[in-house]
Amino acid sequence: MLNVPDGRDPWTVKQPAFGSRGMVTSNHPLASLAGTEILLAGGNAVDAAIATMLALTVVEPMMVTIFGAGFVNIRLADGTAVVVDNYATVPLRATPDLYDADLNSIDHVVAGDVNATGHLAVAVGGTIKGWALAVEKYGRLSLAEVAAPAIRFARQGYRVSPYLHESIRSNRERLERSPDSAKVFLPGGAIPAAGDRISRPEYGDTLEVIGRKGPDYLYHGPLGTAIVDDMAANGGLITQADLDSYRVYERPPASGKAFGVEISAPPPPSSGGAHIVQILKILEGFPIKQWGFGAANTVHVTAEAMKIAFADRFTYMADPTTTDIPLEWLMSDRYAAERRVQIDLSRAQPFTAGIPPDRESASTTHCTAMDADGNVVATTNTLHYGFGSAVTVPGTGMLLNNCMQLMDPIPGRTNSIAPGKRILSSMSPTIVLRDGEPWMALGLPGGLKIFGAVMQAIVNVVVHEMTIQQAFEAPRLWDRGPELELERGFPHFDLLAKEMEHRGHRVAPLFKVAGGMNGLMRHRDRGLIEGGACWRADGAPIGVSGGDALVEFGDTAAAMHHGG
Repeated sequence: MLNVPDGRDPWTVKQPAFGSRGMVTSNHPLASLAGTEILLAGGNAVDAAIATMLALTVVEPMMVTIFGAGFVNIRLADGTAVVVDNYATVPLRATPDLYDADLNSIDHVVAGDVNATGHLAVAVGGTIKGWALAVEKYGRLSLAEVAAPAIRFARQGYRVSPYLHESIRSNRERLERSPDSAKVFLPGGAIPAAGDRISRPEYGDTLEVIGRKGPDYLYHGPLGTAIVDDMAANGGLITQADLDSYRVYERPPASGKAFGVEISAPPPPSSGGAHIVQILKILEGFPIKQWGFGAANTVHVTAEAMKIAFADRFTYMADPTTTDIPLEWLMSDRYAAERRVQIDLSRAQPFTAGIPPDRESASTTHCTAMDADGNVVATTNTLHYGFGSAVTVPGTGMLLNNCMQLMDPIPGRTNSIAPGKRILSSMSPTIVLRDGEPWMALGLPGGLKIFGAVMQAIVNVVVHEMTIQQAFEAPRLWDRGPELELERGFPHFDLLAKEMEHRGHRVAPLFKVAGGMNGLMRHRDRGLIEGGACWRADGAPIGVSGGDALVEFGDTAAAMHHGG
């Protein structure tokens, strides 16, 4: 356990927040404020989480849009557990050989980068449809009330953070290709400086109408028509038939136990939940607590377990409506034991996918919210790359995703392009239960690196006994082969890197692995919720305490309020 003298943790860049009546965490302080405002207005954790996400589409525009993709992991106080799947789908006009693919690339590289930038990169987004369903079915407020803070931020403007400034700078050339994107994010052709203000009045108007009319304004109304017309004018694939056929799914979470806690996370088409459980079960058989955080053995077996998970991901994970996924086997104790014995402590090695017994052959953002009743939500959403496709639909202020880049451009593979196919994700908005009750909720952006980072944070808390703030900010690693990415913040980094290379790893030192993590922990014994957000993004936790005044009703002293 790391010591925390004088109430301030010297081991972290940021500090946690505490609240007795609610907590909202996200990767931008204004978005966390939006969620907190909704809690104070009578909303529950679901309302607060969606308000936070809507605000993030305004103030963290490079990470999320209402025409993007994601998952909302909901656990209500009555035990209801559901994952709202609003992930993106392949347009109906797409074909397996849509792109001119680099056959030697494992990162979906295609000629002209057209699966990443521009209209041909846009998949059929589902975020606003999923968010509206979550509010209507599991929240307490209306969509209009939940959208109000985001609308206000869009119209009044907000400060450009150094993080947003850098995101705009690194995506300048892409943003310049779309006049409506450049108008907002490159005013006068210049990159806004940190501290400048950005306002998005057209987008505020779009959000206001969606709040009043609901998602039909997009999928069966004028906003959808604007998308379809823009696609037709610029070589995109999306038609009204795509919008008409888009479906949100409510799925049971993928769940499994390891290290004495239960993991509840999105099932396929997210690979995250299954592989978090899989890796934890493999690691459970090693004495990593005895070895310690950042020890060579701990880093080595974690990296090897990640490579095993990625081999299985490539082979088995895809749209569950089109692919038979051996989910229970992948998350089983028996399979974890089989793979664990294949890990050699002395050397790194490549891994192939396992063979199930019944088979013959072988930039994103996150928020969490908890209310006073114990309802908890973890939700991760994306437009994939920073600013997605970099396309803004004229007159709407709405950025479009580039989730087609996630599809394998080489035909004949598990995750190859097919019309209407749900796109595979690594998103892992995760709820951790202890003794059957929600204990932690966490998540982060980071593409393929998401589930590995969530897994490491859980290990940091459960095994290495870190606080959540320490766990979120602790150095990370990532390995799918051929390189082991190590954050330079690991203790005795040079010695660790040298030892990993001695064992056969090809070490790639990095400043950061994946994005800004945020989340919360419920301390039932203290009646408090702890929230944290790490240094890798602009994240901030905001807690709610206090409560109503005590008043006296007739002869019943439900209370006496004393001023002071």
